[in-house]
Amino acid sequence: MQRRILGLVTAVLTVACAAGCGSSSAGTDGSSSSGGNKTAQVKVGIIPIVDVAPLYLGQKKGFFSSRGIELEMESAQGGAAIIPGVVSGQFQFGFSNTTSLMLAQTRGVPVKSVVNGATTTGNTTTDVTGVAVKKDSPIRSAKDLAGKKVAVNTLKNIGDTTVRESVRKDGGDPSKVKFVEIPFDQMPAALDGGRVDAAWMGEPAQTIAKSQGARVVTSPFAETDPRLTLATYFTTTRLTKENPDLVKKFTEAMTESLEYASEHPDEARQILTVYTKIDSEVMEKLTLPDWPTQVDMPSLEKLASLGEQDGIFGDKKPDLDALFS
Repeated sequence: MQRRILGLVTAVLTVACAAGCGSSSAGTDGSSSSGGNKTAQVKVGIIPIVDVAPLYLGQKKGFFSSRGIELEMESAQGGAAIIPGVVSGQFQFGFSNTTSLMLAQTRGVPVKSVVNGATTTGNTTTDVTGVAVKKDSPIRSAKDLAGKKVAVNTLKNIGDTTVRESVRKDGGDPSKVKFVEIPFDQMPAALDGGRVDAAWMGEPAQTIAKSQGARVVTSPFAETDPRLTLATYFTTTRLTKENPDLVKKFTEAMTESLEYASEHPDEARQILTVYTKIDSEVMEKLTLPDWPTQVDMPSLEKLASLGEQDGIFGDKKPDLDALFS
């Protein structure tokens, strides 16, 4: 596990150096195409989950094109995979859970959050993520996950950190949970097939699993903090300095997209058909996250504290003001 994390960090730092030492180009930072009346070609690394619906909805409504931005989205398994893509210039912006961004920053990776992405609903019964088990599983609550195999989309991240907190709050031993890495879209099948005892799922995987008879035993995000900021859109510190106009326009467009999605949840649901394979029945039942335009700093401070407790950040502590303010 530790070798895997160190390998990822080394790769990110390598591409960070390459990006920082190389010359500026349109493919790296979009600077040559964002000036004047030209259209900026912008790639965004995303995870194909409901959380990014505002981005696609904003693209459809013209919030980006009206600001001279032509978007292209590319899917990845999680924030830990998207961050190297942003730093290397493969993407100009990315969507990442906040723990991945904190980890990257403590390792010297030059990233900067530019706008909120998604927040928990705060509902501990029905939230945007949940730990699901098979219908006949003996697991009844979070504490029962101790000693069990639990799927998360990426290891040493926001999923296992918040799951541990749920187990801890329920009186179980969080150190005994056995986490395995499985992509969200493969979790329903992995759970149904008995490859894991439980799975921490985002939407639409959570609703798909429920349709197959699974039941949710804990909602880690809402139980960790009812206002928890889950993910944000980010870029490199280099881009914020070399092309602040592009960053400003992207942030403005994304803010408008978040506001629109919050006010038009039916349209947010419908846009899911553009980038996920879900049927209409699942689409109507799944839980949407909250999409405020601002991050909640107290919740991020709590998440950072839990990450420190889990040993995710090593000897360094994330500078939340520098990363998220």
